[in-house]
Amino acid sequence: MRTRVEEFIRYWDNVRHRTLKVAELVPADKMEWAPAEGAMTFGDVIRHLAVVERWMFLENVMGRPSRYASHGRELADGREAILAFLREMHADTLRELATLNDADLDRPATTPAGKPLATWKWLRGMVEHEAHHRGQIYLMLRLCGVATPPLYGLTSEEVRRGAAVD
Repeated sequence: MRTRVEEFIRYWDNVRHRTLKVAELVPADKMEWAPAEGAMTFGDVIRHLAVVERWMFLENVMGRPSRYASHGRELADGREAILAFLREMHADTLRELATLNDADLDRPATTPAGKPLATWKWLRGMVEHEAHHRGQIYLMLRLCGVATPPLYGLTSEEVRRGAAVD
């Protein structure tokens, strides 16, 4: 029988895998492109996902304060380095999450705002944060003319064609 922690780890790894699949579509020459002046670049978004997972959400889950200080190019520069950084931070997170037990999910984590929140709720926030930025990457890719795959295997057109309509 799986535990809640094991289930979450598997789920989170699948969520990140879907994000990584989209991040891998970013062309090398577009990695530091932004849709507007002052907006995050692809590289910023991907580095942000890496550091917020590892240095904010995980730190808080483990009872430590956030260590998130930057998502800049000094962390990883260039397409392959950025993708490797994302994978490395994720692997670190999974290793530490595996040290938790099910009871740990119910204890409070202190958010960067200083608010206590059940650990499982803070982890749920991490997933929502990931979905937000994955959507940002999808949109930015489309703005650059890069074709994107459907998230779960079917396009909206395919879903509509298969819908039972009265």
